[in-house]
Amino acid sequence: MAVQALPRALIVLVGTAAAVVTLFGMREVSSILGPIVLALVLVLAVSPVRNWLRRRGAPMWLQVALPFLIVVLVLLAMVAILSLAVTQLAVLLPAYTDQFNTLVKESQQLLARFGIGNAQLDQAVKSLDPGKLVGFAQGLLTGVVGLLSSLFLMVVLLLAMSLDAPVMQRIFAAGSRSKPQLVTALATFASKTRRYLLVSTAFGLVCAALDVIALYLLSVPIPLLWGVLALITNYIPNIGFIMGLIPPALLALLDGGVKQMIFVIIAYVAINVVIQSFIQPKFLGDAVGLSTTMTLLSLIIWAFVLGPLGALLAIPLSLLTRALLIDSDPTARWAAALISGDERIVSEPG
Repeated sequence: MAVQALPRALIVLVGTAAAVVTLFGMREVSSILGPIVLALVLVLAVSPVRNWLRRRGAPMWLQVALPFLIVVLVLLAMVAILSLAVTQLAVLLPAYTDQFNTLVKESQQLLARFGIGNAQLDQAVKSLDPGKLVGFAQGLLTGVVGLLSSLFLMVVLLLAMSLDAPVMQRIFAAGSRSKPQLVTALATFASKTRRYLLVSTAFGLVCAALDVIALYLLSVPIPLLWGVLALITNYIPNIGFIMGLIPPALLALLDGGVKQMIFVIIAYVAINVVIQSFIQPKFLGDAVGLSTTMTLLSLIIWAFVLGPLGALLAIPLSLLTRALLIDSDPTARWAAALISGDERIVSEPG
């Protein structure tokens, strides 16, 4: 007796419902899931160091300890720089109350020329209370404290994954005989993630250094903080450049007026757009394996599920999802071509 296949529409509906339930479930545990994924990505990033030590016959404890220490030192250095810069920003922002009030009055006069009524202006002024600058600064400090508390969980996860990494590598090698498609898909995910992180970090450092120099020459306060922000937002696809531009541009507006803000925008566009839009893609190539539309959708979905950390990890998370659901299935070549925008996948034989 032949088994009747399920209708395609039913499969799509059930799959969509399962995806929605899974995403909302992940969102509920985002405070735990986010650090786990970040720890996994960081362990993958330093795995070449572990492989290099293994090939040279280094003892097992060194294969675990050195990659772990590299990641921890990088995290501590990043947190230290952010903490110092955010503390300076918290002290600096309240000093711009007078400039803020002046800017509001000038905005009132400009908007009045376009026929916006006094009631609308008064409501806008109340919403732009300069006292909120102090609250914003305090919120930044609270965020740094929260980051430090999450750092302990990150270190514990990194240590556990670093200890398990050599064993997991042998397990995957043994499993390549029984599950070759899945092991190959996961190996491809790890390779693409490392390449993406390497290229993004290299060009992010270049952009951040040039941004800091430009902001220093333009006398924008706390250029180091905005340089670190530019490095971090470089990992956010499509809109990361804009997110890194807004804070220094606003601070330049308060500190030096519209002219200084325009110079900051021009400098950022000249540096970041040229490097990230014309130079970086040539080195990154097809490492991401996602079309422009899928990259943007990945950013929206993972930011919704995991918050800001999801935006930073949007590409690795999408690569992992692709490896588990598409690349591990030999019948899903059409779906792989659809999300990557590469028609060669479906035209290749076999």
